[in-house]
Amino acid sequence: MKYIYYPGCTLETTALEYNKSTQAAMQALGAELMEIEDWNCCGAAAGEATSHLLAMVLAARNLALAEQMDGGADLLIPCSGCYLNLRKVEDHVKREEGLFDKINEALKEEALEYKGRIKVRHLLDVLSRDFDPENMKPLVKKDMSGLKVAPYYGCQALRPYPDFDDPQEPRTMEPVIQALGAEVHPWDVGSKCCGAALMNTKKDVALELTGSILRAAKGADCIVTVCPMCQLNLEAYQKPISQEQGEDLSVSILYLPQLMGVAFGLSEKDLKLNLNLAMTKSLKERLEI
Repeated sequence: MKYIYYPGCTLETTALEYNKSTQAAMQALGAELMEIEDWNCCGAAAGEATSHLLAMVLAARNLALAEQMDGGADLLIPCSGCYLNLRKVEDHVKREEGLFDKINEALKEEALEYKGRIKVRHLLDVLSRDFDPENMKPLVKKDMSGLKVAPYYGCQALRPYPDFDDPQEPRTMEPVIQALGAEVHPWDVGSKCCGAALMNTKKDVALELTGSILRAAKGADCIVTVCPMCQLNLEAYQKPISQEQGEDLSVSILYLPQLMGVAFGLSEKDLKLNLNLAMTKSLKERLEI
């Protein structure tokens, strides 16, 4: 299978491990990723706050570039924030009168045109709907039996577009985890907000939200995520949350493709496990990494 690939800014910098492990895991599955040449920032959170049209054009430029590539391939996006911004364009041009023309008027400066033909898909959408978990089992090289994994989805991959999962009770990670030979940690906070960028503006609120997720993961060997913002909050703030709440809430946090790559026997270098901020000694020993 071929996919056009949009990594986005975060996966080129602070979430490089998500980028590299996604490429490695998808290659192991036999998929080909074709990165968009000259892609630009999707606008992140700042674009919409500055100008709705600017946010639409920034994201649409990437879609227009993708449409110039392989016409039969969908656009795969690992970052939930990037996915949401590009998915919004796909949605809003159908609902906002004149938006198509405004976007393309701006894109004319680079002789680009967005036609609305490319399908925007999150990495989890692709993994859960394009790949049979049964076909993943023969790729597993490491014994993952007994490993308890808590799947954390976050908000942006599921809301407001429930394209591939239930936003309230998501389950799409579970067949993948089980195909690797691991167990799914029973919890009901997989789609609960981690606080996201509130960590910069309302830190006490974000710490409380993140803490409730870490507490619900007690008994799990690790949490797996599909969002760089969620990954950062769950990784970086374990120590202050544990100190404030008077209990040890430390737990390993991995991206889903990192867990897949470990199970597939891929190297630590390929998966960039050295960049993870929260990896417990017990998990490293358990997985021999």
